[in-house]
Amino acid sequence: MATWGGALCPFPGVLTSLRSSTWVSEATGMQDVEMKHTCLARVSDTRTQGAPGGLGSMVPSGQAAEKPVTPEPELKSWRFLVSFLCFYGFMAQMRPGESFITPYLLGPDKNFTQKQVTNEIIPVLSYSYLAVLVPVFLLTDYLRYTPVLVLQGLSYMAAWLLLLWGTSVLHMQLLEACYGVGMATRVAYSAYVFALVRPARFQRAASCSRAAVLLGVFGSSVLGQLLVTAGGVSFAALNYVSLGFLLVSLVLALLLRRPRRSLFFHVGEPGPSARGAWRRWVLVRMLRALRANLRAPALRLWTLWWVFNSTGYYLIVYYAHILWAVVQPAADASSVYNGGVDAVSTLLSAITAFAAGFVDIHWALWAKLVIAVVTAAQAGLVFLLYSTRNIWLCYLAYVLFRSFYQFLMPIATFQIASSLSKELCALVFGVNTLLATILNTIITLIVSDKWGLSLPVHSQFLVYFVYFLALSVAYLGAGLWDLWHFQRGRHQPLPLSQELRSPLEEKAAQALSTQPEALPLAPDDSTWTSGPASREQSQQPEAKA
Repeated sequence: MATWGGALCPFPGVLTSLRSSTWVSEATGMQDVEMKHTCLARVSDTRTQGAPGGLGSMVPSGQAAEKPVTPEPELKSWRFLVSFLCFYGFMAQMRPGESFITPYLLGPDKNFTQKQVTNEIIPVLSYSYLAVLVPVFLLTDYLRYTPVLVLQGLSYMAAWLLLLWGTSVLHMQLLEACYGVGMATRVAYSAYVFALVRPARFQRAASCSRAAVLLGVFGSSVLGQLLVTAGGVSFAALNYVSLGFLLVSLVLALLLRRPRRSLFFHVGEPGPSARGAWRRWVLVRMLRALRANLRAPALRLWTLWWVFNSTGYYLIVYYAHILWAVVQPAADASSVYNGGVDAVSTLLSAITAFAAGFVDIHWALWAKLVIAVVTAAQAGLVFLLYSTRNIWLCYLAYVLFRSFYQFLMPIATFQIASSLSKELCALVFGVNTLLATILNTIITLIVSDKWGLSLPVHSQFLVYFVYFLALSVAYLGAGLWDLWHFQRGRHQPLPLSQELRSPLEEKAAQALSTQPEALPLAPDDSTWTSGPASREQSQQPEAKA
């Protein structure tokens, strides 16, 4: 249950051994997924209105829908529905035993060996997550969210039932498989909120749902640590408490209202033939436009960062709790501070992600060097995790490592989104998450799985240190090369519209920007490749008319 400590989508992000470290990253990793679905929800609104350049305009002329699609009015009870959804999101994260799953598995209650947990149990999470990621994403939209949220509750309950009453390695592997399904279904929560409100409220609704998840993770970790340290509650009893919270969240999921619309499959009432043609046409054009947009250097850079660094991030998060158990075996429950560390890392990650929005530098020139420095710092922290035998240094390195990743993630999201139309940014986020999951699975199979090298956890962290070190060297070399070319006058910076701006400069930059640069594409793809600014400008004349 790797997140036993720690996503990824859109496409980002969380996202092994049944331990808390992987599970806590599930909440912080949801940032990627939520940003992806913000883009998708905007597409849905454009589509239903038949706006110029929207998906509705992409139906072939010979297969036009029989009647225009009218947008569904916003529900009058949207405030109550969003509040109820946020309450569900909070309760779904209340699993106070999650941070202590690894010591529970290694302790007298289950008595598994470190090798079994590291090389046989935890790797199953990556495999199951990869196997269900794409099908769950499609089913989420087709079934309109709530059935998938019910599936999430059932998956987590099955995982905790196996955790409490399972006795064999096979039972724990099934637990990991169930947890992988639960991780994949978290996309339904992120997307569901956009079906409840009109586009003008997307940002506020998304921030509320995100805050509910982070608050739930933080509260769950704090509650678990207090029960263990101050209350003297055993790990087994803590898991019973978690099971009770999961039962409550399942009941809440059953009470959620199922929306009539979704982002792709349920956007209106076009005729059957037009609907099938639309789906085929949109998919082909989006893939063509995506291939063309990959020529943009900024998009390539941040996409590669997303894939490679997300892979390394979740490998660390999945196995950190195992490492802590090796560094300091749990003599008694009160000496284990996994819950407190997860709470602090979640809070600090949220703060650094927020602070990233106010960083104002020339990203076209300095992006690679900034990534190189941050990745080198992560490599140093991973080496500290590998080399130290002080549990408090391990805790500190883990907290800082997660914070560095969460600092760059919103910057990567903005840089990618600023280079693409609203439709394509969602596709890129999804592809990034899928590629990161595939790479994570390959490394897990080679390094951790019993059918691969089957390395002990300390040796794995040495491999991960080399991985981050190689990434930092590559980023540093590319950054110095760009800087050298810039100083010689041959480097052309990206347009201002593709650089991260502070909130105070946003309006000024939009006023100065004229027609953004467009990539040389076929006329059919121009709708998808132009950035958000050009899309909005192209729609203004018709709106005035």
